[in-house]
Amino acid sequence: MNNWTTPDEICDRIRREWDNGRILAAMLGGEAVFPLRVSLKKPGSQSLSEDFDAARQWIAALSAMDKEHTGSGYCLEWMEFAHRQLGRNRIPVVAHIESEQEGLALIGRLHDANRFRKLAATIIQAFPSLDSWLQCNAIKALDQEESWSRLLAVLDWVVRHPGANIYLRQIDASGVDTKFIEQHRGLLGELLDRVLSHEAIHTQYSGAKGFEQRYGFKRKPLQVRMRFLDRKYSIQGLHDIAVTSDAFARLDLPVKRVFVTENEINFLSFPDVSDGLMLFGGGYGFDQLAQADWLRQKEIYYWGDIDTHGFVILDQFRGQFPSVRSLMMDSVTLLEHRIFWGNEERPASRQLQRLRSDELALYDDLRFNRIAPLLRLEQERIGFAWVNAALEMAELK
Repeated sequence: MNNWTTPDEICDRIRREWDNGRILAAMLGGEAVFPLRVSLKKPGSQSLSEDFDAARQWIAALSAMDKEHTGSGYCLEWMEFAHRQLGRNRIPVVAHIESEQEGLALIGRLHDANRFRKLAATIIQAFPSLDSWLQCNAIKALDQEESWSRLLAVLDWVVRHPGANIYLRQIDASGVDTKFIEQHRGLLGELLDRVLSHEAIHTQYSGAKGFEQRYGFKRKPLQVRMRFLDRKYSIQGLHDIAVTSDAFARLDLPVKRVFVTENEINFLSFPDVSDGLMLFGGGYGFDQLAQADWLRQKEIYYWGDIDTHGFVILDQFRGQFPSVRSLMMDSVTLLEHRIFWGNEERPASRQLQRLRSDELALYDDLRFNRIAPLLRLEQERIGFAWVNAALEMAELK
């Protein structure tokens, strides 16, 4: 089996230039791709002697597709050689694709290239500053061809209303709804960074999470859901309520102890605790609590899963509230509930800096699989009697 270059492999070389966007970028003034020179893997002297028929068939297959025979495509560059058995012969060594037109015809992309020319002209006419973006993202732009009329409508609206300080839902651009904007945040972000003035971009925010704030829109308010564990703090009989994070930050509740869990059933069923408040967390990220300075004056307890990610979340929580204590995230609880052990699919492994010595020891046991492979105990697996006993032992009831 030889590895001599075939006509398909010559086309594959051109396809790579298409797939990486260089051919389309060249249409906008980028580095030229054509003429393109493709060196051929060819039979050597020994192959010519031992399998001359195969070499002759290889030459015939290449020649049948070259410009001399088809009128378009590649041109072959030949090398003459003298062989002691075969005499004087010649063999192709390079395929030349002289023009963009011929290269695109070989890979069947002439129509797509014409589509891109029209699309690029429309985009650049609307926003000349996107020329350089198109050169770097030509294939991405073509893949989104059907969306560009709406993308340009959004860009036009935002440019005319910088720092609008409204919700995305209130953008009144032709043919555009909120779902379209949300589904194209990444692409819109790349484009807005090119078309907006530096003053209109709040660069401290980034990514899909910071899209609204980066471009001067209102973000959906974060919510804090809380449940009073001591009914004397209920508000007109309401003990399970949700408020915006801004409103929560302005509170100064007279509770002494605050418990945080990321499991809703545990949030709902957590036992009554004198002067206690339960908060429903959301796994990674505590943005909704970060501005509530009054929390720093309280005893704060975090109850998470006994797995590597549970301890990573605890470590992260301590980054904002250093006095946080863990609750039922210990070896005794883990070993007592062996029957409920499960597996953690993608465990964390990084070193954590804010865990206390007993927490760090258990975290290391988990991440290094010292107790069992990929060990995990979900918080909702812990028996309710155990929860009550743990609270009593910690003198929290």
